[in-house]
Amino acid sequence: MSVLQTLKDRSNTTCELCGSTKNLAQYTIPPSLNDSVDNAILVCKTCLDQINGDEDMKPNHWRCLNDSMWSEHVAVQIMAWRMLQRLRNEGWPKDLLDMMYLDDDALALARATGEDKDESERIIHRDTNGVILENGDAVVLVKDLKVKGSSMVAKQGTAVRNIRLDPENADYIEGKVGGQQIVIITAYVKKT
Repeated sequence: MSVLQTLKDRSNTTCELCGSTKNLAQYTIPPSLNDSVDNAILVCKTCLDQINGDEDMKPNHWRCLNDSMWSEHVAVQIMAWRMLQRLRNEGWPKDLLDMMYLDDDALALARATGEDKDESERIIHRDTNGVILENGDAVVLVKDLKVKGSSMVAKQGTAVRNIRLDPENADYIEGKVGGQQIVIITAYVKKT
C-alpha cells in the first residue's frame, strides 16, 4: 500500500491538521529525505500553501491545532508544534505550546527547521548567488570538489537533489553524489 493511501486510511481521508476533506495531499516533514508514514501527514491545500509560505498565514485557520496537537501520530504533533511556533506572537498559541508535550526525539525533529527561533537567530543557508536554500531543494555544483576521505571528485555541473541543511552551520548542506552521502559547502552550489 502506498504512503498516500495509508495516510488516507489513518486520517479517514481528512486533513490531519484542520479536518478539511477537500484537496488533500501528502506532506513529508522536513528534513526527511524519504517518504514514509512515520514522517508524513495528509494535509489540505489551504494548510499546505501556508506551511510552504505560498500563502500568508491566517492565524484563525490554525485554531484547529487545539485538536490536532493531541494526535496519536508523532508527525502530526511535530507539524502542529511547528505551526504554533510560527504563530506564537499571536498570543493564543503560547498557551497551546505550554500544554503540548513531545518526547525528546520528536522535539529534536520539530526544532530541526528552526521554527522556534526568532528571525535574527535562524540559520539561513544561501547558495553561491545568495539564494536561500531549503531542505529538499536541488542544487548544481559550480566547481569540481574533492570529497575528503575518498578518491572521488564531484564534477562541476553535477546535480544534487533532495539536499538536507545542516541545522548547526549555514555553510554546510548534505546530499548524495555518486551514491555517496557527502557534506557540501554552500558557496560551491547553485540552486536549480
